[in-house]
Amino acid sequence: MNPAFLPRTLTAALLALVAALVPARGQTLDKVSFGTNWVAEAEHGGFFQAVADGTYKNYGLDVTIVPGGPNSNNRMLLIAGKLDFFMSANTLQSFDAVTNKVPLVAVAAIFQKDPQVFLTHPEFKIGKLEDLKPLTLLVSKEGVASYFQWLKSEYGFSESKVKPYTFNSQPFIVNKQSAMQGYVTSEPYAVEKAAGFKPNVVLLADYGFNAYSTLIETRTEIVDKKPDLVQRFVDASMIGWYNYLYGDNTPGNAMIKKLNPEMTDELLKYSTAKMKEYGIVDSGETLKDGIGAMTDARVASFFDKMVRAGVVRRDIDYRQAYTLRFINKGVGLNLRPKN
Repeated sequence: MNPAFLPRTLTAALLALVAALVPARGQTLDKVSFGTNWVAEAEHGGFFQAVADGTYKNYGLDVTIVPGGPNSNNRMLLIAGKLDFFMSANTLQSFDAVTNKVPLVAVAAIFQKDPQVFLTHPEFKIGKLEDLKPLTLLVSKEGVASYFQWLKSEYGFSESKVKPYTFNSQPFIVNKQSAMQGYVTSEPYAVEKAAGFKPNVVLLADYGFNAYSTLIETRTEIVDKKPDLVQRFVDASMIGWYNYLYGDNTPGNAMIKKLNPEMTDELLKYSTAKMKEYGIVDSGETLKDGIGAMTDARVASFFDKMVRAGVVRRDIDYRQAYTLRFINKGVGLNLRPKN
């Protein structure tokens, strides 16, 4: 039937439906650059998924992901205006920006639980965190300066038990009276592959180390001048994470493997399963507010712990480190499985 013979209201409705279903020709997408803090891996999966399955494009964004690595510093590129967004490690980096008057702000927190763990040999039974005290603790330089200071102040751990962790698992594998730092999504897998045993895992987040991790960070000028761009990037990223965790994440994983040929399907599957098992991305506040959630109370609690541990100065205004403006809106909740 010729649309000229349809009621005017119905014609308008049909045109609106067609416009919604068919992207406009020549649609101009806003170019956005996002830097990660390491090489492509499952822990970044939602961002790659949002590129690969067209979610960012659906939000009017042409997103380029710039992977990090041992010889890159994407955070400096963000500060210098070469990137629009950056995936920062944890809330401590946000506090550090305030301390050093760097105009950055966290706009969403992808990991509700910091994935930092200690691994022990399977015959060493852990009933509580303090059970680690007699062991030789393999801790990186960065770990000693951050979470280990919290272990000292909150649980009475001693640095006399610490030996340097050089991201080599062999010293741990050969010493049954040791515990090694790692991420719940990777090091347990690597140890099991290398040594043939499944290590015990102690997740520090379950004992009160309540930093947010894998945050989306941007410059304050972008928040001030382009809030709509920030909102669309945050919303699309959250959709990407729901799709990566609960949907068909084949597109995201294919992109990860292309950028990081050393990544295997087995490790990608393992890391994704551990993120879900431990509630790294989707737990706590996200169950009602959506992935990416943060709360003032949680940040204040972590700030107080870091002050007591001597990691952060009490006189900084930590509230400048983050904003809740773009999150806690339940975006993507409909994509989570019902049971």
